[in-house]
Amino acid sequence: MGAVKKPTNTQVQREKASEYFKGVINELKKVQWPNRRQLLTYTGVVLVTSAIVSVLLWVVDSGLSFVLTKMLG
Repeated sequence: MGAVKKPTNTQVQREKASEYFKGVINELKKVQWPNRRQLLTYTGVVLVTSAIVSVLLWVVDSGLSFVLTKMLG
């Protein structure tokens, strides 16, 4: 009877890592990536939304600052 070699811990970790990255690549192949027009549209939506939220936060912050200055000073 021949002796069966048990894989080392390092070999097992490499096999698991290899399987993981193969799975990642297979999942990325399933992703429906946006085309250039969609990407520009989505980017524009994010920028406009960020600008609106920034202005709203600035208005609220300025208003609260004004009220507190009048109350305390």
